Amino acid sequence: MAQENKMGTMPVNKLLITMSLPMMLSMLVQALYNVVDSIFVSRINENALTAVSLAFPIQTLMISVAGGTCVGINAVLSKALGEKNQEKVNRTAGNGIVLMGISYVLFLAVGLFASKAFYLSQTNDAQIVQYGYDYLSVICCYSFGLFAQFTFERLLQSTGKTFYIMITQGTGAIINIILDPVFIFGLCGMPKMGVQGAAVATVIGQIAAGVIAFLFNRKKNDEIRLELREFVMEWDIVGQIYKIGLPSMIMQAIGSVMTYGMNLILISFTSTATAVFGVYFKLQSFIFMPVFGMNNGLVPILAYNYGAGRRDRFVMALKSAVLYAMAIMFVGIIIFQMIPGKLFQLFAASDTMLQIGIPALRIISLSYIFAGYNIICGTAFQALGNAVYSMIVSIARQLVVLLPAAYLLALLGNVNYVWWSFPIAEIASLTMTTIFLIKINKDVIRHIGEEPG
Repeated sequence: MAQENKMGTMPVNKLLITMSLPMMLSMLVQALYNVVDSIFVSRINENALTAVSLAFPIQTLMISVAGGTCVGINAVLSKALGEKNQEKVNRTAGNGIVLMGISYVLFLAVGLFASKAFYLSQTNDAQIVQYGYDYLSVICCYSFGLFAQFTFERLLQSTGKTFYIMITQGTGAIINIILDPVFIFGLCGMPKMGVQGAAVATVIGQIAAGVIAFLFNRKKNDEIRLELREFVMEWDIVGQIYKIGLPSMIMQAIGSVMTYGMNLILISFTSTATAVFGVYFKLQSFIFMPVFGMNNGLVPILAYNYGAGRRDRFVMALKSAVLYAMAIMFVGIIIFQMIPGKLFQLFAASDTMLQIGIPALRIISLSYIFAGYNIICGTAFQALGNAVYSMIVSIARQLVVLLPAAYLLALLGNVNYVWWSFPIAEIASLTMTTIFLIKINKDVIRHIGEEPG
């Protein structure tokens, strides 16, 4: 611990790129296999694509629990590294692993007992319900791979070893992409599993990535020691993890509620509208995943330099990340405005899907103008231990503004009006984010590195 970590010494712009680029590339691969999943499933029929789309709220909830917990682990552990507190580093890692194990048990119960009821709450179409149960029960019951992958990748991230995360995520994604057609269509002597095959391919990829990430921690991550005596719940550490991670978890889980609500609104028009919404979420991941990859690279940089009292490096990293994120989102706007029809044709889109989907992409992408700024500022709130600000913004955006706006616009009788709820909600998010950024700059950022007194 005597040697200074690169997060305190490397030039900030180079550090941000070094930390973020592997994460951005690996998340692009993740986005690719999510899209490939749906492309293969759409070849079965549109109901299969709809079933996978309707599973998204539970998958989002699962990722929100894993991701939110890891935000807390990452921030607490990185701050301990900045403070040169090796004992707290190890205790945080051990407690984080235990918390992820508990999280898996919760979703195992969902897979065993609640999958079919979840689909029946959205549709009475027997084929969609059966497809959905086949898919979601596998995803939940074997989600230990996802939780292991999240945990061990974030331990690597917290010490700046993001290159290894690119390997783990890339390997898991490639395995998924290769196995998708094999299991879905019964290639290479395998039985034809249909929608369930897509789920099996996904969990195998996640398990492989989790195992590799664990091995990298054991062999390459000298700054964290994973020992059995650290795998004991310590409520002070758990409290610190969830003080930062719980608002992030709630913030992401709100996305699950929003998606569920939007599915109910859209399916009242036609199941095709729900399929369009599912395809949109797959496509937008190509734009948002690089920004979230930068997010993941930014969190330990901000937390480390906050703990080390380096305000100059903190501010420079934050400003650079905002600029990069806004540039990425601008590229997304151009793509969705220019070739929406070609994107939907990847999913064997019917004329009805194209009629609904093309205006959907063009309208929703207008909200990207502000999204990059909002996402990065939310990351800064989390790194400073004020994740509740991000939670408030997320609740206001998705529950107070977006869903009510979508419902009211749906009353006009045209599904295309519903998509305008996204730009409306993003403008509200921009306003609140800016207010909180001004406040946290005055209360915290300006005072980083000052002697207490």
